[in-house]
Amino acid sequence: MNLNVSSFSLLSLTLLLLFSPTVTADNITHAFEKYSNFSTMSDLFTKTKLTTLISKYQTITLLAVNNNNISSITNKSAIELKNILMTHVILDYYDELKLKGMKEKSIMLTTLYQTTGLGEEMNGFLNCTKSKGRVYFGSGVKGSPLNAEYVTTLYHNPFNLSIIQITMPIVAPGLSLAVLPPPPPPVPLAPAPAPSTMNAAMAPSPSPMSGATPPAPAPAPGPGNEDNASDSNVPKLTPETETPEVDSPAPTPSADNEKIEAADKAGKTSSACKTRFSFEVVVLLMKNMPGHNEKRFCICLLQTMRDD
Repeated sequence: MNLNVSSFSLLSLTLLLLFSPTVTADNITHAFEKYSNFSTMSDLFTKTKLTTLISKYQTITLLAVNNNNISSITNKSAIELKNILMTHVILDYYDELKLKGMKEKSIMLTTLYQTTGLGEEMNGFLNCTKSKGRVYFGSGVKGSPLNAEYVTTLYHNPFNLSIIQITMPIVAPGLSLAVLPPPPPPVPLAPAPAPSTMNAAMAPSPSPMSGATPPAPAPAPGPGNEDNASDSNVPKLTPETETPEVDSPAPTPSADNEKIEAADKAGKTSSACKTRFSFEVVVLLMKNMPGHNEKRFCICLLQTMRDD
């Protein structure tokens, strides 16, 4: 009897799994049509062709982000965007009823990215943690933040398809840059103090034994070099061309010179005339003077005038 009951239950479960409807792309698109605020998320699933890949699974839970909060990943490359969206597809069924009945603990959920074989360090898993009655999601990589909080269930078809809303997208390490709050600005470093004059003066001078090679002395110039150097330093003078001396013509007497010569001749003639006149006067006086002394005076005067 007990064997028959167990066999019947197993058969019923097998039939349920065989005839249960699978998730299709039409089902996902139809579910998002009711919520225009999630149109960007729906377009991204269609653009990356993930709806076709999801159709191979019978049980799926999609983590959806509204248009206002999904902009942080829309500028990613096509490969990064596809990998990020695959981590938002859980290969299990979760709705509001199941999440509320969950105990205060953390569980690891397998995502569609894990099936690609590219998962590293648990980035193909999600960490689902319930704390103080609230449910949070984050990457399964150790140390990853639990920033995405559960909001509500948008669509559910029990044990087949469920779409639940979270507050922000989840970006696992290794898929792209994690979506985190901006870090605080770095603290500026104080500039290094400049060396003082005293320290510079006290710095040891290089020792001759330190291995530094002294500069080689300049070679002394030989006698030939000195001659060459002196010859090169002394400027060469170009001999001047001897020009034959040419007798300069006698200066032509000017009108002024002629006047001066004429005046000199006239002065001499007048002086001679005056002397002759004076001589005749003295002779006349000497003849008319009776005294012997007066005559001697006249003779002396005549000699003086003759000397002049």
